[in-house]
Amino acid sequence: MTAVRPVGDIDRTHQDPSRAPGEELLRAIVEASAEGVVLCGADGAVVMVNAAAARMAPEVSPGRPAASGAAAGLFDHDHPEGQDREVGHGQRLLRVRREAFGIAHHAWYLRDVTAESARTGALLAERRRTEFLMEAGRRLSASLNTRRCARTTVELAVSFLADVAMVVLPPAGRRQASWLRSAGGRQALQEGTVTTASTAQVPGLAEALAGFPPVPSRWLDPAQVPGWLLPEEFGQAQHLLVTPLPGNGVPAGALVLARREGGPAFEEEAETLVRIFAARAGAAISAAALYQEQSATNAILTRDLLPPALPTLPGLELAGSLRAAQQAALIGGDFYDVFLPAPGEPLVVLGDICGKGAHAAVLAGQVRQSLRALLLTETDPGRLASLLNRSLLASPVPNSYLTLVLGALRAGADGRVRMDLAVAGHPAPLILRRDGTVREVAAGGPLLGALETVTVTPLTVELAPGEVCLFYSDGITEAFGGPSGREMYGGRRLKDALSTCAGMPVAAVVERLEQLSTDWLGGDVQDDRALLAVQARPAR
Repeated sequence: MTAVRPVGDIDRTHQDPSRAPGEELLRAIVEASAEGVVLCGADGAVVMVNAAAARMAPEVSPGRPAASGAAAGLFDHDHPEGQDREVGHGQRLLRVRREAFGIAHHAWYLRDVTAESARTGALLAERRRTEFLMEAGRRLSASLNTRRCARTTVELAVSFLADVAMVVLPPAGRRQASWLRSAGGRQALQEGTVTTASTAQVPGLAEALAGFPPVPSRWLDPAQVPGWLLPEEFGQAQHLLVTPLPGNGVPAGALVLARREGGPAFEEEAETLVRIFAARAGAAISAAALYQEQSATNAILTRDLLPPALPTLPGLELAGSLRAAQQAALIGGDFYDVFLPAPGEPLVVLGDICGKGAHAAVLAGQVRQSLRALLLTETDPGRLASLLNRSLLASPVPNSYLTLVLGALRAGADGRVRMDLAVAGHPAPLILRRDGTVREVAAGGPLLGALETVTVTPLTVELAPGEVCLFYSDGITEAFGGPSGREMYGGRRLKDALSTCAGMPVAAVVERLEQLSTDWLGGDVQDDRALLAVQARPAR
């Protein structure tokens, strides 16, 4: 029902009564509006209030100035005409707009947007939560380092969830638990350790580290928080939330959140968001911990598969280079090694396992270990090759094929080095003389691991001071590249390159040949590449 001011009052406000609408027409127009309408005269007094406006602002009544009483805030004459503004009125949020109404009146239009605003607020809040979780997923998945994941967790948490965030990692080793903490407004991350007994001082923390479900924040007493949990300048926390970080079968830690006095409590919706966030953080920390554990294991295993540091031997110089096809693993089927049997002559070996990657690297490691064991009873390169062939045939690993070159070294008092070379299915070594000529050693034999019986006859070569014997794998000569990208490097280019290295230190020889091979490949990686050079020490 529309409330109205007496018609006589209306008429007195009209400057041109003949053009003003009658009371009935005004009532019909105002009541037909979907919005609440408060019709005022030129003096600001309320003339008419429709039913919708009466429900929203029941204290507004005809005959009184609109900008008076409890509803004065709704009717601000300084607000630009035609523009909306939202005003809180009791439990409602009203959208208010002032418009001219005919000649002598103006109308205030009211719309209750309380529910609409709540829906919008809820939608925006949900969008912020979604964006936060998306950002958390992106940043947490960017690292496989436990500390970095924990750091990202506290930084994200303090930016959106709490004033202080701490990640406590599971106790390890000496029963010390590591923690990382971030506080709002603080740039530096704080880290430390705490004993297992101290973690029990924090309400809910021991349970969270044990993987028990989180305890609602309202059940945790912030007054019981020990001093080490919060920054010194933080003061007393008013709200506390402790949430486990679920891991891969075992807890990955716990997330502790605190809010200052006067801050909002952790409502159920916030606790749900924290649990979702903690699940993602726990998965990231757990994956990082597992990766680091596996990396440490791989490093231990790989260490024995990498080329050894070459020893210093009297009368000769050694240099080697190994480039695995799988650069990330640093290991492959090509290998070289130097054995120093006692008694016996130093033995150098360069081999090539059929295949690439970890499988070939493991077999290469087994071959090196077998050679080390066989050298206890046999030092002749030819007989060593035959024994190694029998070992490969007995291997449970299928297709254990191997090519290699063995060289027993003898440095003479005259400065010359004599080498007994056994070549089994491998590219023959190259000899670089002091005058730059390059000769291929005329030795050969079958590859190992394929035939029941093999015979490899050693050949003796002699190096004068400064001369070089080069062992290499087929990854060098069979590399396709060059200007066209499809041309094989070949033995001829290797010999030509080696001939330009006369008089160079052996390390420089290997470095130059390795660089030329890399340039030929143009950044491509096709096969393992190995080089091992023995040089009779140059005369001084």
